[in-house]
Amino acid sequence: MRVASVNVNGVRASLRKGMLEWIEQTQPDVICLQEVRAPEDILTANFGEEWQVVQQVSEQKGRNGVAILARTDLSDPLAGAEALGDTALAATHTGRWVEATVQSPSGPVRVVSVYVHSGNVDKPESMADKYAFLDLMTERLAALAAEYEHVVVMGDINTAHTNNDIKNWKGNLKSAGFLPEERAYLDRWLEAGWVDTHRVHAGDQPGPYTWWSMRGKAFDNDAGWRIDYQLATPALAATVADVRVDRAVDYASRWSDHAPLVVDYTL
Repeated sequence: MRVASVNVNGVRASLRKGMLEWIEQTQPDVICLQEVRAPEDILTANFGEEWQVVQQVSEQKGRNGVAILARTDLSDPLAGAEALGDTALAATHTGRWVEATVQSPSGPVRVVSVYVHSGNVDKPESMADKYAFLDLMTERLAALAAEYEHVVVMGDINTAHTNNDIKNWKGNLKSAGFLPEERAYLDRWLEAGWVDTHRVHAGDQPGPYTWWSMRGKAFDNDAGWRIDYQLATPALAATVADVRVDRAVDYASRWSDHAPLVVDYTL
């Protein structure tokens, strides 16, 4: 089962720039999208009968938005407060979490698409909002691991975990996305048993990165961040056959500021 995750940075623009061609070449079975930033009908209109779609649109128009696309049926979908259990979920937390079950030849797999806040150290309220969401996410991860054997939680977590996950780590020690408080959440998740499939496959080395600024020469110089993840339960992680970042061949070929993270599970 080939599973891909990508922050599309606005799905309408990505569709215009070559996203469908990438899907045709890659042939994923499941795709998780973040920052869809479009009404619900945009995905259904563009992906047609070949794909099943579940999604959550943000209450903030033109912001956030997450989705799961699968070539087989998606069952038991939950989104936002339904999954995270906070009935007073802030508007800024909507369009950030959707989950559903997809059937594989080896049985059900629970799939989550998540988009975590970026945060801003100059705006303490935005960091508080990010930590509040990460707390809700931590609780949900524990519940998912207790309920399902095969789970993969994927998306743009907007946090680089270690020095290997950001090119200019020395210059970003006080930047949102690389603060000790943010990185500690990933520590806790891995200590609880979740497996960072990308890092395990790549080993102890810098990168491969998944996001590069559209400004300057960040992409050309590979001055990136690894902020997109596929976190799997141990039983699912044990089936991983291959992991890759589908980095565009050059700047002009990019259809998002993120590159898709693609994992093949032997199921």
